[in-house]
Amino acid sequence: MRADRLVSLVLLLRQRGRTSAATLARELEVSTRTVLRDVEALSAAGVPVYAERGRHGGFALLPGFRTELTGLTHDEALAVLTAAAARDARAFGLGPALASAVRKVADALPETHRTAASDAARRILVEPDSDLLSRREVVDEVPADVMAEVRRAVLDGRRLRLRYAAAGRDPSWRTVDPLGLVTVRGTGYLLATASGADRTYRLSRVLAAEALPDPAERPEGVDLEHLWRERSARFRASGDQVTARVVVRADRREELVSTALAVLAEEAADDGRILVEATFQDLRHAVWAVWQHGTDAEALAPPELRDALRESAVALASRYGAGPPPSSRESEARPRR
Repeated sequence: MRADRLVSLVLLLRQRGRTSAATLARELEVSTRTVLRDVEALSAAGVPVYAERGRHGGFALLPGFRTELTGLTHDEALAVLTAAAARDARAFGLGPALASAVRKVADALPETHRTAASDAARRILVEPDSDLLSRREVVDEVPADVMAEVRRAVLDGRRLRLRYAAAGRDPSWRTVDPLGLVTVRGTGYLLATASGADRTYRLSRVLAAEALPDPAERPEGVDLEHLWRERSARFRASGDQVTARVVVRADRREELVSTALAVLAEEAADDGRILVEATFQDLRHAVWAVWQHGTDAEALAPPELRDALRESAVALASRYGAGPPPSSRESEARPRR
């Protein structure tokens, strides 16, 4: 572990030049004191690292020793460098490993090749944290130790014992045979079987995990994309899902469908809007999805969705009826539902 960190430290100094201890600590996800000890270890091993004092000081390397990786084309190098910016690349606890790998690849490129690829990569942004409306995408957080055990069981083909908190239920322990890991829009899932039955677990709900020594009972090969399509179809066909017909303004169509479980059909309406038939998790989900569009969207079916939206609109109109707003004291005294 420390050897990898020392290599990453050298690569950071090669690529960035003089860098402060605080910046190095942030990049390597360690303390400043650890960086100082690592610098001393590099110096003792003969790596020409030196410190510059002052306001803009930091650590730097003397020019020298570099290996070159000449087999990559410009586009291949660009693909590797931009991969680190993708949100999905940070899934399953592999973000730090990817960052370290990218530093090694970039450092091994020829000087002119590395500069051109790095400049190009800075002009490509993959999946930023928020969209044009400043809406932040919610990404599930999974503790590093839990993710490491899950990943180890999946890759080593071992059974997995996990403590799982299903929605609306108390956490419980269960033992599963892991098949693979899937990430969708920042949410990670474990595909597994339990006593031969298909199971899909949301990783953010795994509270603890332990890779067992027993080999997992699973086929040699696996088509994760096929499995995911099958399980997604079964999920959409079960539970309290609501299929709604909604007309929405064309420029807000993407915003509506991005919240749906599935889009079954869509066509252009006579007034230039888009008629969308989509499935939502339940009635509450459908109400929320349509309501946030205000008058830019209208639910045509089912009737219970229209009724729920009408009740919400009446309640809102009553709250903001004619007359001055109540004082803060009156508002506090008003009974809450």
